[in-house]
Amino acid sequence: MIKQNKLLPLPEILEHFKLSAKKSLGQHFILDQNLTDRIARVASVSTNDLSGFTAIEIGPGPGGLTRSILKQKPRHLYVIERDRRCVEALDILRQIYTNRLTIITGDARTLSVSNIGQAPRRIIANLPYNISTVLLINWLRQAENIDQMTLMFQSEVVDRIIAKPSSKAYGRLSVITQWLCEPKLEFHIDKRAFVPPPKVNSSLLTLKTRSFPLYPAKFKYLEKITATAFGQRRKMLRSSLKPLDIDITALGIDQTARAENLSIEEFCLLAQVIERRSFD
Repeated sequence: MIKQNKLLPLPEILEHFKLSAKKSLGQHFILDQNLTDRIARVASVSTNDLSGFTAIEIGPGPGGLTRSILKQKPRHLYVIERDRRCVEALDILRQIYTNRLTIITGDARTLSVSNIGQAPRRIIANLPYNISTVLLINWLRQAENIDQMTLMFQSEVVDRIIAKPSSKAYGRLSVITQWLCEPKLEFHIDKRAFVPPPKVNSSLLTLKTRSFPLYPAKFKYLEKITATAFGQRRKMLRSSLKPLDIDITALGIDQTARAENLSIEEFCLLAQVIERRSFD
């Protein structure tokens, strides 16, 4: 039996609770405390610690990153975990940090950030690979409720998020994320840092939400125009946007260009056209 109020090494936690990563949940645990401490420091680098923030962690697993976040003294830390095996292991931490740690058992895809703790909020997470982009898009819809996100993705996903126009990786995720946030690639993480090692390397990304979006547009219309344009990214805009019947030349956009050639501002102009039409 594990003694309450005693912080045990992570390997002992894994052994006691018979914890192994589940592929179906996209789990890859980080047990290196030096690495998790580094991630937590990145999340608080602009403010020295997290004392002025509600911290939210997604998929904490056995609690390695959770411990490091708690070292940064958040006003309160909420961890969201759907694996009940991990919830039991995390309860050891909850017994020690009674007034600073709350465990939410559930699926992060269905939870509204605005209902978790008080603003300002910072999300810090080693995201499950299989739902990472779904989670990001969901949080971008709630960007006004989030101060900053420090997230670990597959390196390929990070490349897409930070990509610039006219590059191969530039796409819908690049446009919508950069429209709402200032992305910063922090560092790369070798796959051998995880248990079990994934097939790809990962990267840590900080997304500081903007006080105002880069250009005027509504999320749902920007999402629609980017989905339509990048859905047929190899086609010229006069073909890929034909279903929307937009006179793109009237906006000063070359109809022979492709989606990957447009700037975020140009996508926002197209989104504004769709919005105005919806109210005609």
